[in-house]
Parts: sequence; structure tokens; C-alpha cells
Amino acid sequence: MKRLVTALSLLALGALAQTWNMATPYPPGNFHTQNILQFVKEVEEATGGRVRITVHPGGSLFPHPQILPAVRNGQVQMGEVLMSLLANENPLFNLDSIPFVVSGYEDAWRLYQAQRPEVEKWLAQRGVVFLYAVPWPPQGLYTKKPVNSAQDLKGLRFRAYNPATARLAELLGMTPVQVEAADIPQAFATGIVEAMITSPTTGVDSQAWDFARYFYDVKAWIPKNMVVIGRRAFESLSPQDREALLQAAKRAEERGWKMSQEEEAKALKTLAQRGMQVVKPSPQLMADLKKAGETMILEWQRQAGATGVRVYRQYLGR
Repeated sequence: MKRLVTALSLLALGALAQTWNMATPYPPGNFHTQNILQFVKEVEEATGGRVRITVHPGGSLFPHPQILPAVRNGQVQMGEVLMSLLANENPLFNLDSIPFVVSGYEDAWRLYQAQRPEVEKWLAQRGVVFLYAVPWPPQGLYTKKPVNSAQDLKGLRFRAYNPATARLAELLGMTPVQVEAADIPQAFATGIVEAMITSPTTGVDSQAWDFARYFYDVKAWIPKNMVVIGRRAFESLSPQDREALLQAAKRAEERGWKMSQEEEAKALKTLAQRGMQVVKPSPQLMADLKKAGETMILEWQRQAGATGVRVYRQYLGR
């Protein structure tokens, strides 16, 4: 009888176990993915194996633009998405990708604190639970030829990865071309794009030294990735396991912000060691980029409505 009870108990525990999938668009070696792998390990340990999450990196499960819709409709339980990819649905998600809204990680953290409540609310209304966000290192300009001003960029085909980068390209006289991170090397090799602004980390991931010679460290903006879970999956957990998931997410966020800052210096060093010229931008180039940024923030405020403007003013301390 005792053996029967034990066997039934084990079966019950097995039935309660959750085996989930998580989609991310970034490669296994990327620091965001490494942070996620640590996160899911901690979730499994904290839940005694009741929650097991398989991470699918590099867009192998869903292409980047399809990840959040897949989480919404339950095709996958969890996902990682660049926040600004949602800019066309809600301008609030675009604020961290407008040039020079932030000037460093301290500003980026304050902006995140202003954004987060509204981001959580918007996602919750669509059946998605926000877990945490981690920034990329500051974005820099990659080119094949020297660039001293916006005039040198005119006519180039520019890799865009969200509405903000597409608009920046237009303001600088370039042609925006949508290219996901995984497709960057091929896009440059085939001439689909000739320049891009992205993090030094993405430059290392895509081996930018194979197709670009210059990295201008303009520190234009600090965008964020967010990790989310579908509401149905989240609510299927026991209260104890939900709390374990949330605590692991909190640690992943803290860890990820530190990793991002460490990654910036590491990636810049790698770019230089691989033969790229890591260049301080000219005053004219910075002035041209900042002028475009000023136009974009004015446009953003007109699009964002009262909620967006309130968040922006909260960040500014007004």
C-alpha cells in the first residue's frame, strides 16, 4: 500500500511539472541569451524541477517580429523581444531608441523606471506578463568608409531594426532597409545595406570586421530587451512557483544590467582587436545626429499622447 501511495505521489508531481519553450532572436553566445540561460536554470532549481524551460536562441523557433504574437496566443510560453519593435503599436516602446534621450546607463535606468508601469499595463491588457528588461550597450555607427558628418551618409542603404532607426535613416538622407540581427552579415555582403547603428555586442555577434572598417562610438541610445510570459502559463503555476519565477526575473534584471555595462568595454576591445577602427565621432557628426534626435523626440511627443508625454516628463523630473 505504501508503495502504491508513493507511486501515485510521484505521478501527481509529474503531472504538475511544466515544460515550457522560450523564444529569443539572439545567438547562444550573446550576453542576453546567457543571462536568460542562467534565469531558466534558477527557475528550475527554485521550483524543484516543476518548471523547466527550453530556450530556443537565434530566432530558431520564431522570427523576431513573431515572438510576442506567439506569446500572446499561447504558441510559446515565454519570449524575449526588443521593446522598440512594438513602437508601431504603442509609441511608448520607442522612447529608449530615440537618439540622445539618455546619455548613459544611469539615465537609461531612470527612463526604464518611468516606462515600466505603463509597459506592464499595456502588455497585461493583451494577455502578457512582463518579467524584466535588460539594456543593450550604447549604440554606435558602423560604416565601410570614413564619416565626418551626415553629408557622408547621404544615399547609403541603412540597416533598420525598428521604426526609430528607419526614421533616423530618413532624416539623415539614407534609405532604411529592415534587417534582423541574424541577417546582418549577408545583408552587408550582398550590398543590401552599407551602414548601421547598433551595439558593439551585435557587431561582435555578426563579426562586423568582415564587412565594415569603422565603428563610431556615438552612444546614440540604449535600447532594452524585455522578457515576457503568457498570462495563461503564468497563472497555471502555483503561488509558490509564481513567486520563484518573479524572484528569478528580478535577479536576472539586476545581473543583466551589470552584464551590459561589462559587455560594452569587452565588445569594443574585440572590435579593435579584430582590425576595426573604433573612432571618436567628429563634433559635426555628433551635431548632425543630435539634430535628428531633437526632431525625433518632438515627433514622438506628438504621437505618444498624454500618457507617453507624462512618462517622458517623469523621466526628465518635470
